[in-house]
Amino acid sequence: MSDFLPFRKKMESAAVSEAAIRAFERNYEALLRNESGMIPEQSISPCDRVPMLDVVTSGDEVFDSALLAQTVVIKLNGGLGTSMGLKKAKSLLPVKGETTFLDIIANQVIHLREQTGAKVRFLLMDSFSTSEDTLEHMETYADQGLSGAENIELMQNQVPKIDGETMEPATWESAPSLEWCPPGHGDLYAALAGSGWLDALLAGGVKYAFVSNADNLGAVLDAGLLRYFAESDTPFLMEATRRTGADKKGGHLAVRDADQQLLLREVAQCADEDIDQFQDIDRHRYFNTNSLWIRLDVLKELLEKENGVLPLPMIKNTKTIDPRDKKSKSVFQLEVAMGAAIESFPGSSAVCVPRSRFAPVKTTSDLFALRSDAYEQTPDGRIALVAERAGIPPVIDLSDEYKMVDSLEGLGMPSLIKAGKLTVRGPVRFTDGVTIVGDVEFLNETGETKWVAAGSYTNEAVEL
Repeated sequence: MSDFLPFRKKMESAAVSEAAIRAFERNYEALLRNESGMIPEQSISPCDRVPMLDVVTSGDEVFDSALLAQTVVIKLNGGLGTSMGLKKAKSLLPVKGETTFLDIIANQVIHLREQTGAKVRFLLMDSFSTSEDTLEHMETYADQGLSGAENIELMQNQVPKIDGETMEPATWESAPSLEWCPPGHGDLYAALAGSGWLDALLAGGVKYAFVSNADNLGAVLDAGLLRYFAESDTPFLMEATRRTGADKKGGHLAVRDADQQLLLREVAQCADEDIDQFQDIDRHRYFNTNSLWIRLDVLKELLEKENGVLPLPMIKNTKTIDPRDKKSKSVFQLEVAMGAAIESFPGSSAVCVPRSRFAPVKTTSDLFALRSDAYEQTPDGRIALVAERAGIPPVIDLSDEYKMVDSLEGLGMPSLIKAGKLTVRGPVRFTDGVTIVGDVEFLNETGETKWVAAGSYTNEAVEL
């Protein structure tokens, strides 16, 4: 379309790959057609054909080194964690002592290589915001072959923001970098194709990709799941888990009535009149953990069939060009979701995994829990709940003064091995020797910092 020419020129001048340009062009054309990407409730049915992980795997399987040699682990590492006050990759946050997310992930890969003898391939999908810090940190693992952009980096693309009035590329002379935005983690497919990594992996005998978020330490390569994925011959497998009240705004699985195809519906694709049914966790029971298993050879075939672009639903976000200036010009940012590809792969499927495989760190409350004694680092490099927790994580609810990571530094750390839910309201500090048992709340409305004395606190509300 002629209207797209200014975007093509801008993207070509920034050395954006042809695969990414075509993907963005598809989304731009959908925007011009006023496509909303909405999925009406009346067009879908609840998904009830998701097998449980413990049914399709035995739980104590060992890795098949031949399958591992055909596998690449891809971690999405484009987020800065700005909502927690971070200015560098969230994966560089310390989790246990000085050990970061990236350290834990790297050690998992190293352990697999050492234990099986298979050279498990590993890629980090970085953004322009996280690349420099990430690659600098990964130099620590140069001796293990886990450093250098040419070896481990899959760069996420950038796409232009769209002027809300003119529908042309948005401009912002005072800060040209704000004219660009990430296209969502659905960019994975265009990034693999446009970077050359897809062809390189296939040429190296790699057939299976396991993709997950870097901040989800529960998402580790699993022997049983790898075996099941390979034997099932499905081209695309989504790890889903049962929705709870806390997940009612998260994207859920459904079946399209027209062709019985599995699909993923995000809240942005739900009309206001359908929101109650969208959030009905008994009706739509499974949500996407954003951990995916993908057959790379099938992805290659689909891309060739679709002129290099995987057809994914476009998600339109209305923003201001400067996110810190709500009076700056209005723009559209077009995104695609990685999990939405479940409807692009004929024969795709899903498996219901336990919550232990879904432990993302989105807030400081999540980070506080991971740093506690309720979690331990296992010999194979994973972070897992201690045995006493029986697979049930503690629930942490910190008030707004703990929203930023720095605010956790002086908070202290009680024992959470026996905790059900810990609630903290107001400026509080824990001395050494505090143990939480069951559901405990600490409330301080004085505005002055109050200390919690050592001892055991059991199913109580403590006003300080």
